[in-house]
Amino acid sequence: MSPAFKVVIPARYGSTRLPGKPLLPIAGKPMIVHVCERAQEAGADEVLVATDDTRIAEAVTRLGIKAVMTRPDHQSGTERIAEVATLAGWSGDTLIVNLQGDEPLIPPQYIRDAAYALAAQNHAGIATLAARIDCIDEIFNPNSVKVVLDKAGYALYFSRAPIPWDRKHFGEDSKSVPVDGLYHRHIGLYAYTVDFLNRYCKWEASPLEAIESLEQLRILWHGDAILVKAVDKTPEAGVDTEADLLRVEKALLLRLFDQF
Repeated sequence: MSPAFKVVIPARYGSTRLPGKPLLPIAGKPMIVHVCERAQEAGADEVLVATDDTRIAEAVTRLGIKAVMTRPDHQSGTERIAEVATLAGWSGDTLIVNLQGDEPLIPPQYIRDAAYALAAQNHAGIATLAARIDCIDEIFNPNSVKVVLDKAGYALYFSRAPIPWDRKHFGEDSKSVPVDGLYHRHIGLYAYTVDFLNRYCKWEASPLEAIESLEQLRILWHGDAILVKAVDKTPEAGVDTEADLLRVEKALLLRLFDQF
């Protein structure tokens, strides 16, 4: 029997580059609605949007999607989801997937992968995804977050730097990935239990996350494990710019066309 899980989608109206981003229309629907549809396609037993803006709440509730109003002072989507879990009174073993509200092209299978991987073990309270890197440029790209894994598939470290550092290969004119299967790009989709969320919200920020600007390093700093589920490839990028908006709309329209 497949484990039950919920998907919570944090959504803020404010965005430096794209104000009102969750409500921007893509192929005739607000972007946040497309994201909710991916969550429903993944088989979640409940999909909620966590927001501090009534415009977002009204837009999704009109379409039959539940919205939860949360405080405006949260520093991260994780904190916002923790408030939702508290308001809903969910038990400590409830599985929640944190799905970003600007990822309308996320494969539904990846949402399931994160939830099912977490449910299949009892060492970590959080699971995330990674895909093998097969391009040398991606290893050296600071916008591509790398993760190094132990032999059981748990994270050793995340970094924007090229890790692990191949001392011999990277000293040359590198044109290929040096060790096949050793380099992974992190995919920022998380599944966690409510018990984990309650622990997380009590922790202070770590100096590592401040240096790298990677929130997940707080978890390793405080001694918790992060399970990393390997998937076939990095999903298409979400929406951060007007160009992204056009790219995503084209991809969604092509998918609709292929269904006919």
